[in-house]
Amino acid sequence: MRLELITIVVDDYDRAIAFFTGALGFDLVEDTPSLTNDGRPKRWVVVRPPGAQTRILLARADG
Repeated sequence: MRLELITIVVDDYDRAIAFFTGALGFDLVEDTPSLTNDGRPKRWVVVRPPGAQTRILLARADG
């Protein structure tokens, strides 16, 4: 058994990316623009430690 993807709720995508990639040395796996069900912009942002299989979804709270 292994964890493949976990989610961390963040206030700001860019600050979270900067922290995980800059301070922690994680790889940015994906940063894809998306939309909520009602058409508001959001992003699908995934990072992971170098060489790891487990990824972290950085999700901004909605509401």
